[in-house]
Amino acid sequence: MTAPVTVGLLVRIEALPGREDDVENFLQRGLDLVGQEPETVRWFALRFGASSFGIYDAFAADSGRQAHLSGEVAQALADNTGVLFAQPTIEPVDVIAEKAPL
Repeated sequence: MTAPVTVGLLVRIEALPGREDDVENFLQRGLDLVGQEPETVRWFALRFGASSFGIYDAFAADSGRQAHLSGEVAQALADNTGVLFAQPTIEPVDVIAEKAPL
């Protein structure tokens, strides 16, 4: 059974001009990194528009969220800010309700 989520992060990323494909590839590689984080219960890479991207991750508890913020994905975001994308916005969120995967 999958753990229910209670908290998450919504990250918004704006690609620098001409780096849209690189940002998409960066996000696809992020899946491997979060696969190594047992407390990251759900993770989605998103595309909102031509140069606008995002990440949504969810956790069973705030401890998982804090571990994720100290992990490899957060470091990769920091390393690529100004290279692939502008400064991301990272918004902590509380999950009110969810439909858990089957």
